[in-house]
Amino acid sequence: MTSTDPPDATTDDRAALRANCADCFALCCTAFGFQRSSEFPIDKPAGTPCLNLADDFSCSIHESLPARGFRGCTVFDCFGAGQYVSQNLFGGTSWRERPDTSAEMFSTFAVARQLHEMLWYLVEAAERASSTELSAPVAQLRAEIQRMLDRDTAEILASDAEAVRADVRHLLIAVSEEARGGYGTSADTDADVHPSADLAGRDLRARRLCGADLRGAYLIAADLRHVDLAGVDLLGADLRDARLEGADLSEALFLTQAQVNAARGDGDTALPAALDLPRHWLR
Repeated sequence: MTSTDPPDATTDDRAALRANCADCFALCCTAFGFQRSSEFPIDKPAGTPCLNLADDFSCSIHESLPARGFRGCTVFDCFGAGQYVSQNLFGGTSWRERPDTSAEMFSTFAVARQLHEMLWYLVEAAERASSTELSAPVAQLRAEIQRMLDRDTAEILASDAEAVRADVRHLLIAVSEEARGGYGTSADTDADVHPSADLAGRDLRARRLCGADLRGAYLIAADLRHVDLAGVDLLGADLRDARLEGADLSEALFLTQAQVNAARGDGDTALPAALDLPRHWLR
């Protein structure tokens, strides 16, 4: 749950891909389950309401989620799928009003969230791609995913989201390679800086990282304070507790709000224009 504020419909293509909890039937608090861990203090089966869910679908402990152990809630992002499913696909009729629709609604939300996440990345890919060889397939994939979302729930549930994800992944890698081309070759970075690298807890402040491919890397509690991360591919990187105070991520590739929310930063951390400084960074 990243925001309770409605998105500005006059902004760019990301407007519909930002969570608007006010128009959602708390699908993230019901559809998915979780187990007791450092992210959650309790077990919750999938398809059941969270014990903190209020009658109006708001979170009764929203302002104190981290302090109460529900850190996992603060870093979740549905990419706008929650309000899309609630309002567009189910016509604004909640699972509480129609309990018989709950299973279908929750399952559809799980697929729609995947599709919305792909659209988020493809919007950035469209902005990054400078050649027709890449911009054309990006546009085609965006149109294909939107067609999938425009179908009814039965067709959405029957869609092969994983196959589309594979196509999106290959395209994002190609866009990343093109975008990072101006930052030098991989030989300019250290050998341990690569996709899926395990850099958890490492002090990376002295590293040259501009243009590095850290897709899927483990950067848990890594020290990146005041580091220039221009052109760094952070697609799927684990940034939990990463130290980003004063770091410049304004030109980082494929960074999401959920990743930012999981990290540690401050008012001097520079983020891409599409992302917001988390409120807990400023407290």
